[in-house]
Amino acid sequence: MPKIYYGEQTRKALNNFSFSAPPVSMEFIYAIAEIKKAAANANYLAGNLDRQRRAAIVRACEEILLGRLDGQFKLPVLQGGAGTSINMNVNEIVAGRANEILREQGENIIVHPNDHVNRSQSTNDVNPSALKVASVRLANRLLKVLDGVITAFEKKAREFQNIPKLGRTHLQDAVPTTLGAEFQSFAETLRRNQKRIKETVPYFLELNLGGTAIGDCVNASPKYLKTVYVELNKIAKLYFKPAASLMSQTSSQTDFAMMSQMLTLLCLDASKIANDIRLLSSGPKGGLGEIVLAELQKGSSIMPGKVNPILPETVNQLYFWVSGSNLSIEHAAQASQLELCVMGPTIADNLIMSLRLAAEVLEKFAKDCVLTLKANKEKCLEHLEKSTAYATLLSPKLGYDAAACLVKESVSSGKTIRALVLEKGLMDKEEFEKAVSLFKA
Repeated sequence: MPKIYYGEQTRKALNNFSFSAPPVSMEFIYAIAEIKKAAANANYLAGNLDRQRRAAIVRACEEILLGRLDGQFKLPVLQGGAGTSINMNVNEIVAGRANEILREQGENIIVHPNDHVNRSQSTNDVNPSALKVASVRLANRLLKVLDGVITAFEKKAREFQNIPKLGRTHLQDAVPTTLGAEFQSFAETLRRNQKRIKETVPYFLELNLGGTAIGDCVNASPKYLKTVYVELNKIAKLYFKPAASLMSQTSSQTDFAMMSQMLTLLCLDASKIANDIRLLSSGPKGGLGEIVLAELQKGSSIMPGKVNPILPETVNQLYFWVSGSNLSIEHAAQASQLELCVMGPTIADNLIMSLRLAAEVLEKFAKDCVLTLKANKEKCLEHLEKSTAYATLLSPKLGYDAAACLVKESVSSGKTIRALVLEKGLMDKEEFEKAVSLFKA
């Protein structure tokens, strides 16, 4: 039977929150362990913790960070108490393992989960700070993924830059464009979203760590407050600093809502792009068919040969998931009362899952959908030639009313704009080609 390092508070929480919700994410747990390690070092340097306890706590935290104690963390994400159970779960496991280490060394010293592991801390400054640590890492991972997604669309934009096609508004014929221009616009849309997320990250480098219960630093010495950030930055290899008001950052959790909203906007635009790709690839015979997606798996249990746009559909559902999580985060942040936001577990779970899923799904979408899709040049040109789009390019030469008459006649007769212009002698072939060319000299 595996050892159990946690204690009474974790056992009570497991009993009180015996739900089928998934467990608290390990990214969050690992970030709390980093803070516990930093706090142990800071307390030692501040004279609040002896050398033996500090060493045992640090070693226990390092074992957590190596994944050796993952099985000890079983609390579900759905729980009351502002995440106190999560913090105490880590405190107890660190203390339990630290005590075992000290016994193995022949030391007759006890590490207490509150008195030593949680010294100079509160759930109310540890958990929000840990969520910011985890979120910065996940956001940086997403930003790197977006570099690859944007590059994939830009590569296709260059590949398709000389493929003329029909541009559409209201799902109706509009004006000529190129397939490359469409894909470049997708890249630029994603780049703007990447910029918004990047601009949000600095808010996550400002923590309320050291503020303890309500942000007024009760039980945290000035030397600890100065040292804990130095220690955390060494461990996390990031640059965190105390917020201008620790009380503000304990009470308000809208930094998390801001990141969630920027993430939702990214997934909204990604879903719109996925919808466009689904439309452009629709068919193979009864749709637009201007691009062809790689066949990843069979699309039907009953319809032979059917292939579905499974990755664009996954991106659509990513947006549904993230936007739903965003609403939960927004409500949880709004539910903050006076000096504390007590709905932290909902914020943590939803934000971590959204950041993680966005990176995973968009990376897969770029690699196995965007980079593998192909243009159907013939279909692009066919739709353009059969459309009424050339009329807009001809109106400066022929006049708006004359061009409108050509559109009506084209629709009623079935003849193309090109055929009508040449048939009526309104332009010769060379003049027409010059007027409608997308590639000006």
